[in-house]
Amino acid sequence: MIAVDIAANYIPDLSTIAYPKTPLNFYQQLVDEYPIEMLEDPFHDQDLTLWQGLTSAIGSRIAVVGDDLFSTNINLLKNGVEDKLANSISIKPNQIGTLTETIKTINFAKANNISFQISHRSGETEDTFISDLAVATGAKYFKAGAPNRGERIAKYNQILRIEKHLA
Repeated sequence: MIAVDIAANYIPDLSTIAYPKTPLNFYQQLVDEYPIEMLEDPFHDQDLTLWQGLTSAIGSRIAVVGDDLFSTNINLLKNGVEDKLANSISIKPNQIGTLTETIKTINFAKANNISFQISHRSGETEDTFISDLAVATGAKYFKAGAPNRGERIAKYNQILRIEKHLA
C-alpha cells in the first residue's frame, strides 16, 4: 500500500501540484489509479470544507489523516469528528505533552471509529517508546520515517522484537 504525507501546510498553493484539476479532484484521481491507503494532511488546516469534501468522497476507501489538523489534541479531534473532517489521526505523544493526554485522544478516536497512527516527529532520538505505544494501543498504522537513520531503525527494530516476542 501507499501512504502519502502531503504536508499541505508547507505548500503555499496546492493548485500548483494539482493543475489542471482542483486539489480535491486530483486526490480522488490518485486514489482511483494507485493503491493509496492513506493521505495525511492533504489540505491546509483552515480549508475545512475541502477536508469535509475529501473525507465524504473517499473516506470510505482510504484513511484521510489529520496530523497538523488535530495535533494529538482531543479538543481539536472532537471538533473534527463533529464536522466530519477526517477519519484518521496522527498521534505524537511528545506533541501534546503528556501520556495521559495522548491516551485520552487515542481512546476518543477509538470510540468514534477514527483510525490512528502512532508517529515520530522530526528531531527524534533512538528512544523506541512509540513502537511500544503503537503495539499497546492497537494502532492501525505506525510511522517512523524511511529506515535510513539510526533513530528510525531503532523504532522499526523494536517493532520487530515485539512481533518476535508475541509470536
